[in-house]
Amino acid sequence: MGALIIAVRWFGTLCAALLAIHVVLTVGGANPENGITRFVAYWADPLALGFQELFMPEDPKVAVLVNYGIASIFWLVVTSLATRVLRAIA
Repeated sequence: MGALIIAVRWFGTLCAALLAIHVVLTVGGANPENGITRFVAYWADPLALGFQELFMPEDPKVAVLVNYGIASIFWLVVTSLATRVLRAIA
């Protein structure tokens, strides 16, 4: 059970980190044609789980900051809850 808890924690943290990196690259004005930027954006979209268009501010950078930032926090909260439940079961 300990390995499962560690795997869940790492997966959730990785998802949150990838979303945060997407926010930093977008708000920082990274070249959207760069391979790293495209890779992060490709994986960040499905991990945002519907939060992509939760808020629609006029500035697209603010939209990414808010929506993907909320998705990142969501992953951290869900990961924390999941690991607590798994520890309680174990």
